[in-house]
Amino acid sequence: MATISMTTYSNPVIPGFYPDPSICRVEDDYYLVTSSFAYYPGVPIFHSKDLVNWRQIGHCLTSEQQLPLSNTWISGGIYAPTIRYHDGWFYMVTTNVSGGGNFYVRSQQPEGPWSERIAVAQDGIDPSLLFDEDGSVYFQSTCSGDEGYGIYQCEIDISTGKLLTTSRLIWKGTGGAHPEAPHLYKINGLYYLLLAEGGTEYCHMVTIARSSAPYGPYEACPHNPILSHRSLKSSIQATGHADLVQAHDGSWWAVFLGIRPVSYPYRHHLGRETFLAPVSWTADGWPIIGNRGSVESVMEAPQLTEVRWQTNSTRDDFDDSTLGFDWVFLRNPDPLCWSLTDAPGNLVLRGNVTSLDESGAPAFVGRRLRHWTCNISALLNFEPQHNGEEAGLTLFMNESYHYDLAVMLKEGRKVIVFRRTVGSLRTEHTLECSEGPVILKIEAQPEWFHFKIQQDQSNVLELGSGESHLLSTEVAGGFTGVIVAMYAVCETGQGTPACFDWFEYEPLNA
Repeated sequence: MATISMTTYSNPVIPGFYPDPSICRVEDDYYLVTSSFAYYPGVPIFHSKDLVNWRQIGHCLTSEQQLPLSNTWISGGIYAPTIRYHDGWFYMVTTNVSGGGNFYVRSQQPEGPWSERIAVAQDGIDPSLLFDEDGSVYFQSTCSGDEGYGIYQCEIDISTGKLLTTSRLIWKGTGGAHPEAPHLYKINGLYYLLLAEGGTEYCHMVTIARSSAPYGPYEACPHNPILSHRSLKSSIQATGHADLVQAHDGSWWAVFLGIRPVSYPYRHHLGRETFLAPVSWTADGWPIIGNRGSVESVMEAPQLTEVRWQTNSTRDDFDDSTLGFDWVFLRNPDPLCWSLTDAPGNLVLRGNVTSLDESGAPAFVGRRLRHWTCNISALLNFEPQHNGEEAGLTLFMNESYHYDLAVMLKEGRKVIVFRRTVGSLRTEHTLECSEGPVILKIEAQPEWFHFKIQQDQSNVLELGSGESHLLSTEVAGGFTGVIVAMYAVCETGQGTPACFDWFEYEPLNA
């Protein structure tokens, strides 16, 4: 950990597929959570001392009991968590849209362990909590109820999740599409209700209203939207889904999601990322995010002492007994399909019948692609024994959109295959492969991915390339970003061990 001064910072503060950020402060420490959808463990949690430099310290949902994801679609699972701190406890409230509805977990330590799920019987998505001074706990979510679609609220018993009141509509927003992501704050005796509107796409925006009572009526801010890039030709687009925090020096800040399209017409493949901007207050007591509702890639830094965390190595040699926090599985993993102990110093994957094209639990260990420009490589020892058995690297957006570079057995011969799956179209290129280890390489550039291999001390050979925009949200759909993963498949059942000796992810200057 290094402490230095800073005058500016770069957005996003957490790059890659980390959307729907929510933040809380405990004295001079800041904690942030984001959505995780069908990936496991769920809800990554980050820590910062200065709002700019963040390090992941764990996940909030680390068991199948907390996070059942069986056959969840990629953009299902966990939506829009909120983190709050009250009376010595951290609370993370969220929705599993694939089963279980709204619930929260709690912990006295932000890194966990977190409690089992505590269900809340109010429908909808994007739940949030406000702990009022009189002991009341208000629960908000976006849903369609007796009074139409909008933000509904009830009071709950925070020890059990039991509803203490009926749910009531408190605001429908300003008229934008999909009013959602409510956060309620009590500031200077008034209740401020922050929303996202316009849909989590290019018309995304942040709006706010206030009232003297928690159930309203709510008065909309005359300056709405208080954040939106919907009419700007900016390198940052789709800004929205914000949460506010007052820093320990008294300044106000917002975290929110945004995207960075690679080219025009807009295409983005890193997913929705976490951004930071200052919040100013008008003379009549309304917050405005950034520069009159817009933000930049480089902005003036908080006047807080900068604390940089020690940078993790770009290479994982799999020498530890547990996987690092960067690594995730696709849905709940089959424990028989992966191991760090079967061959010490290796991540061992044993393929099952679930391929990358199917909704299930494949042998799959991945991490988010967080940079437009980076070098990715892995050393694979794998001697497949069954036709169709394969193991390698994938750039994975969903079951219908992924690029794969793998070793496989085809018609009794060991080969390298480079495969592009783009909707209903699929291409494959193969190359003879000798016995022994293979280094699989992916060179990521803003608009292209290049796929290469190296055996022994021979030259590096390029097998092919694929356009990044074919893995973009605009083409592939959904709410996630590209995951780069090690994987294995065996059509006949549990496969031959695929030993990944190391994996390297090296960011480069764009």
